[in-house]
Amino acid sequence: MAVIPRSSYYDRDYRQTAALLRARRPYLVKNIVTGAAIFGFAIGVYAFTIHAVSQDNFEDVAIPDAPAQPAHTPNVGTNTIARSPSAK
Repeated sequence: MAVIPRSSYYDRDYRQTAALLRARRPYLVKNIVTGAAIFGFAIGVYAFTIHAVSQDNFEDVAIPDAPAQPAHTPNVGTNTIARSPSAK
């Protein structure tokens, strides 16, 4: 069985050590700002798309008066099993 090598940044219960917290501290604010910017961009794109689509009133689309009727298909009924002449 392979043993996963232990990192010096985690203790034996796999919790973050003080060294890991110190190593991550300089990047904490930058990561939060970057995450907020990406989240804001995604929400902005979503809001713009919903706003742009809701403005369309579809006046240029022709709507037919009656729905199209399906073509009549001969020899098709509710009983589709053919009987042989010998079966009675």
